[in-house]
Amino acid sequence: MELRDQLMTDVKNAMKEKDSLKLNTLRFLQAAIKNREIEMRPNPINSDEIMGVIKKLVKQRKESIEQYQNGGRQDLADQENAELKILEAYLPAQLGRDQVEKIVAEVIAALGAKTVKDMGPVMKEVQARTAGAADNKMVSEVVRGKLS
Repeated sequence: MELRDQLMTDVKNAMKEKDSLKLNTLRFLQAAIKNREIEMRPNPINSDEIMGVIKKLVKQRKESIEQYQNGGRQDLADQENAELKILEAYLPAQLGRDQVEKIVAEVIAALGAKTVKDMGPVMKEVQARTAGAADNKMVSEVVRGKLS
């Protein structure tokens, strides 16, 4: 089943179950996908673009949680965290830090990277190999650590 069809099914199920949190989160996701689709006209939106939208929303939620916790608003952080869990269900399984470190080491060896100046090509190749299954912030930290 395609991701958009899955979203529609999940929205219908959330309506039937009267799960307002999930329903509102999925409607917000659908609106973000529709906005991206409008931006890309006349080209049709593909699965990779939809994944990009979901990743963007996940990143926004993580940043919001951090800011709310720093501001002492745990109630809002809990709300964002609940939305984050719903959105993460649509992402591919994320790689652990040790798996990312292994991939980064392979890429650095293959490209012959030596300094932080070589970080761009290494990041690009690692992102291609992980295909969205690794958090870019963690990848950046690992690459920077290995090249320093």
